[in-house]
Amino acid sequence: MADGKELGTVVSTIDGPSTERFSFVLNSKQVRRGQFVACEGEQGMLIGHVIDITRANRYFERAESVAEYEKTAPLSANFPVTDWEYTVANARALGVFKNRHILRSTFPAAPGSKVQAVEASVLKDFLGFVDDGLAIGEVENHKLPATLDLTRLLQKHLAILAMSGAGKSYLASVLMEELLDRKLEHGRIAIVVIDPHGEYLGFKSGEYANRTTVFEGRKVKIAFHKVSPHLLFEFMTQLTITQKREVENALYELRREAKNKSQTYGLDDLISHIQGAEIKENVKGPLLSWLSQLRKKRIFSTSDYPRMKQLAQPGKLSVIDLSEIDSNKRKQMLVSYFARRLLKMRKRGKVPPFLLIIEEAHNFAPEKAQKEAAISRGIITTIAREGRKFGASLCLISQRPVHLSTTALSQCNSNIILRVTNPFDIDHIGESCEGIDKGMLGAITTLRVGEALVVGEAVNHPVFVKIRRRKSRKSSKGESLSSMAR
Repeated sequence: MADGKELGTVVSTIDGPSTERFSFVLNSKQVRRGQFVACEGEQGMLIGHVIDITRANRYFERAESVAEYEKTAPLSANFPVTDWEYTVANARALGVFKNRHILRSTFPAAPGSKVQAVEASVLKDFLGFVDDGLAIGEVENHKLPATLDLTRLLQKHLAILAMSGAGKSYLASVLMEELLDRKLEHGRIAIVVIDPHGEYLGFKSGEYANRTTVFEGRKVKIAFHKVSPHLLFEFMTQLTITQKREVENALYELRREAKNKSQTYGLDDLISHIQGAEIKENVKGPLLSWLSQLRKKRIFSTSDYPRMKQLAQPGKLSVIDLSEIDSNKRKQMLVSYFARRLLKMRKRGKVPPFLLIIEEAHNFAPEKAQKEAAISRGIITTIAREGRKFGASLCLISQRPVHLSTTALSQCNSNIILRVTNPFDIDHIGESCEGIDKGMLGAITTLRVGEALVVGEAVNHPVFVKIRRRKSRKSSKGESLSSMAR
């Protein structure tokens, strides 16, 4: 099951070999940090992951001796230094692969065992890749496509985390391409993207144009009669208990009248009803003021736009472009409403299974913000907790995970992490994402653009991946400063 290419020999050290680690002296310079290796043991094939590589030479062990000899001539001129150089790789024992099953390592590798490269088919099964998976790139140090299982990656939600400019949106575009290219027999889901900066508008032209619909944020509308009192109060957090009671009474009357006349009602009808009602002035005045401010948001209408069946279609992409909206509250109100409607309709089976991708998720589900500044946080955390049962999946994209709701992030059982350097974000990732050790956290800071760590439910073991080239067109809003200045 190893590919027969011998890489080295297991050696005894002070700490091992143990059931957790083993070291081997290299006979090939092709071994690299992050590479997967294998050696035969009593239990079967032991798979290891190279975590560090060190080089040594007895002739250069004593600094004072090297300094003295080098005064007259290079040490290599007088001694056979190359004959005494050796390289040792330290590997973490990941598990035993036997009969296509992964077993826990309960016995160490034997000193003297030969370490070999892992056969691609073995590594594919060991990591949990599948033939009909989402091909996001190639495994680092191996010519093996990283084909992630759709269910394992998305059903229990996904978080894409990275600093600005590290390739979050690029990776998300690759992921969307894979979902759009997916064959019917392999299962297709609907893709809905909340796009605050217009980074995915390139999908509306080129190869994916006939499978993409972009809804301009300024034209997106909420059917007021479908807004529950509870949600309306989330839009107006300043209301007192008395004011809420008056609004509930007014909405009850409006619903009853609308039902009798087979018509709908809007925000203006609610305002008119409040104006004509016998309410104390100290209650009515502020209430009308809040309702007037809500009307200025210009997001309410007699019907939803887009309708849910327009928004969520299997094998198609819907982008809600919020780049022309300045008000953060208006953005959150739209996200809160449509996320609620999507989940509700999915529970009833009226829309297909969907993936809701939220860019700049820390702005829509902030960790420490008060309710009035976190209108959409509640429904995002609700989908994070309950969505997997109904085929309602989340993909949260953030460049500041430390500011993202811990509840929402912790419910994302799969994570794809690109370069992160902020120490607070790194600590937060370490606390929120299972399966990441200190070595991996350290490696995250050194990743180049387009390199990512996949960890969690999506894979059997954390793996570094080089993201493939995208096929979709890049949005003009994502151009570099120099390009925009030409």
